[in-house]
Amino acid sequence: MAELTTIARPYAKAAFEYALGAQTVSEWASMLDFVAQAVSNNDVANIISNPSLSAEQKGEVILKISEGQITDKVENFIKLLARNHRLEALPAIKVRFDVLKADYDKAVEVEVTSAAALSDDQLQRLTEKLTAKLGRKVNIQTQVDSSMIGGLVIKAGDMVIDGSVRGKLNKLSETLRA
Repeated sequence: MAELTTIARPYAKAAFEYALGAQTVSEWASMLDFVAQAVSNNDVANIISNPSLSAEQKGEVILKISEGQITDKVENFIKLLARNHRLEALPAIKVRFDVLKADYDKAVEVEVTSAAALSDDQLQRLTEKLTAKLGRKVNIQTQVDSSMIGGLVIKAGDMVIDGSVRGKLNKLSETLRA
């Protein structure tokens, strides 16, 4: 089982990253679930493990079963798995894909402190940048602290990004004292 999990990890990651980029994560999850269930069927599992069939033939069996249930991209993914003799890893790929999806769906709470209130446009751009940097959804809570002079302080979990003028002046002061 550990071997299948190891095999599944890069395939699940690649599928998830593609689905995330195409904004089709839920659809991919459903299609992978369908295909993984098909592969888990005893009759289909026997076909996949049959050494007298070529990898292409095994892939075609899965594609026939999945006809009308999967997109062209998932079909190509299954062909890739068949070509690499990895069809038996489909259930493990689905499990790993679900783990990645669950991790991504968790939103991170971000506290942003600024010297002045942020405009809607600034808040939207900041949300986009943080989502890209953190690799997950962000919920931003804003605070205004006029003593900062300018800039932002961003806190997300145990990560702190101090881009404030006050923070930069403090660093400069420490450097000059050293």
